[in-house]
Amino acid sequence: MSLFGAMNSAISGLAAQSDAFGNISDNVANSQTVGFKRVDTNFVDYLTTSSAATNDPGAVVARPDYANGVQGTVTQTDSPLNLAVAGQGLFQVSQQTGRLVGQPTFNPQQFYTRAGDFALNKDGYIVNSSGLFLNGWLADPLTGIVSQNKIVPIQIAQTVLNPVATANVALSANLPATPAAGTATALSPISSDISVYDALGTAHSVTLSWTHNAANDWTVSIDAPDAASPAVGTAQVQFGATASGNPVPAGTIGQIGSVSGNIASPGYAAGTSAILTLSMDFGSGTQTILLDMGAYGGSTGVTQYAGTTYNLEGLTQDGVPPGSYAGVTAQANGNINVNYNNGQIRTVAQVPLITFNNPDALQRQNGQSFTATVDSGTPLAEQVSTNGAGNLVISSVEGSNVDIATEFSKLIVAQRAYSANTKVVTTSDDMLQQTIDMKR
Repeated sequence: MSLFGAMNSAISGLAAQSDAFGNISDNVANSQTVGFKRVDTNFVDYLTTSSAATNDPGAVVARPDYANGVQGTVTQTDSPLNLAVAGQGLFQVSQQTGRLVGQPTFNPQQFYTRAGDFALNKDGYIVNSSGLFLNGWLADPLTGIVSQNKIVPIQIAQTVLNPVATANVALSANLPATPAAGTATALSPISSDISVYDALGTAHSVTLSWTHNAANDWTVSIDAPDAASPAVGTAQVQFGATASGNPVPAGTIGQIGSVSGNIASPGYAAGTSAILTLSMDFGSGTQTILLDMGAYGGSTGVTQYAGTTYNLEGLTQDGVPPGSYAGVTAQANGNINVNYNNGQIRTVAQVPLITFNNPDALQRQNGQSFTATVDSGTPLAEQVSTNGAGNLVISSVEGSNVDIATEFSKLIVAQRAYSANTKVVTTSDDMLQQTIDMKR
C-alpha cells in the first residue's frame, strides 16, 4: 500500500537527514581543530518496485563523503617544530600504549595525520596536540646520513656534542708575485693564524709564515706554540713551470719540496692536491692534520698571481669544540636538526610524507588521525617534494578544511528537508486514520 510506503520512505528521509545533521554538527564543532578533515553527506536512493507501469515508494540512506584530500588553510606559528603539508602527503605517527623501563611503548598499527602542531614532550619525542608521536627516518650520528630502511618515532637527545679533533685544514690565498727576492723591497715573512682542536676539544693556534726565496719560490714555516715541538717544520712551495719543472700554468703550485721537521708531502703528481701532512702533539698524543693548498696546477687554493700584498681568501678546519644542546628545528626538506651553542648543527632524522592512491578511503581515528584500508591503497613513504608528496611549510600548521558558511547553508537545507519529511509522516498518518474511520 502506497500510504505505508510513503510513511516508510519519509521515515528513511528523517534518518538520512539526521545523519547529515550529525555530520554537519561534527564539522562545525571541529572548524578550529588542527588538521581536521570534514565529512560531507551523499544520499543514496533504494528502490522497492519501479517499472513502466508502477513505482512504489523506496527509501533513502545517507552515506559519508570524506574530504581527506582537501587542503585546509595553512597558518604561520612561532614554533620551530610546527609543520604543515602543502600537497597530498600525510605524516606517519605512532600511538602510545604504555611505558616500559621508563620509555613509551607503541601500538604496532601505523597512523597518519595532517595535524602538524608538533612539540617536544618530556622524553624528548616529537608529538602533536593529540599525543601522537611523529615518525621519521633516523640519521647516522657520526656521518649524518639518513637511512630510509625504517621509520620510527623521532626522539631528540639533549646531550653534549662530543668534540672532534681537527684532521683537515684548507688554505685559499694569493701570494704576491712582486717584488722579486733580492731587491731592496724584498717581502718580509707573511703570516696567517688558524685555531685547530685537539681530541679534547681544546683550541690551539697554528701559524703559517711565508718567506719569499726567489721568483716563484716560497718557503712556508708552520709553528704551533702549544705543541710539544712548537716549530712544526718547513716546506718549499714552487709556482709555475719554470721554477717547479712541472707542466703547470703560471701562478699555480707546481711542486712541494725540501720539507723538514714534522712535515711530509708526496710531492707533485698531475691532478692531485698539494697537501702537507703535519704531525703535532698537544698533550693527547700525536695528531695528524692534512693542510690542503689546492690542486697542482689549479687556480683554487694557494696561488701566486700579480700583486704586492698577501690576499687570504679562506682558511678553514674541520675540528669541533664540545657543544651543549641549544634547540631543535625542522627544515623545509624534512630534516630535523639539533642546534648546539658552539654553532654546530646535526641532522638527527628526516620526516617523510606518506601518500595513498585514495586518501578519501582512509579510516578515521581519534585525534585527527587515519589508518590505511584496502580501498585507500598501500602507504608509500616519499621524501618531501617528490612523487607528488607535497612540500613542507615549517613553523606553520594546517587548519580544518571546514567552511562555516557552507556548513550553515547545509544546516538550513537539512533542517527544511527534515521538516518536510515530518510533514509527509503526519500527513500519511492522517490519511491512514481516515481510511480506518471509513469502517465506522
